[in-house]
Amino acid sequence: MSYIGSRPANKPVVASDLDPTVITGQTALATSPADTDEFLISDAGVLKRLDASLIGGGKIGQVVQTVKTDHASTTSTSYADISGMSVNITPSATSSKILVLANVNTGQTLNYSSAVQLMRDTTALFIGDASSSRTRGSAGGISPKARGSQQRNIHYLDSPSSTSALTYKLQWLVESGSSLYLNRDEGNADAVYSIMCASSITVMEVLA
Repeated sequence: MSYIGSRPANKPVVASDLDPTVITGQTALATSPADTDEFLISDAGVLKRLDASLIGGGKIGQVVQTVKTDHASTTSTSYADISGMSVNITPSATSSKILVLANVNTGQTLNYSSAVQLMRDTTALFIGDASSSRTRGSAGGISPKARGSQQRNIHYLDSPSSTSALTYKLQWLVESGSSLYLNRDEGNADAVYSIMCASSITVMEVLA
């Protein structure tokens, strides 16, 4: 056998015997892999390199939330923005989806109906089918009690196909002759049974 350079010493090979370009596994990665980092995998017995950007999907790229703890009210019989219940997000890729989680607490005049709808900019999302004169919405119903509030939750996975800034917001309306209140009941009495609530809207970018 011939050797290039000096003959290796008759001893176990250690990391210091290897050229720095040789993969040794001696150094641990201290942060999450970058998209350009590479893994070694066996593809049917063939050793191949794999970019980290190609591994998996469904990762959360960013999370943005708006929380509203004060009160608002409306008597509008057509959809109007709920003050303070909007959030902005700019997707990093057109293939990303946006998961919207909204929690709205409202109080209302007894036996009157109201509805809430989710919007992306000027487009209504996650609403019921059109049916004659019935009101379409993401959530709604008739108030069963004058004391206390109703919690309305909206969970929706949107596919905006955009890398532009997007605004997700909530709108509300009430039946004529009624009032709707955010984060409080109708009476708003100064008593222990009158609950002060909070509402929020959260959006998450889900990477493809």
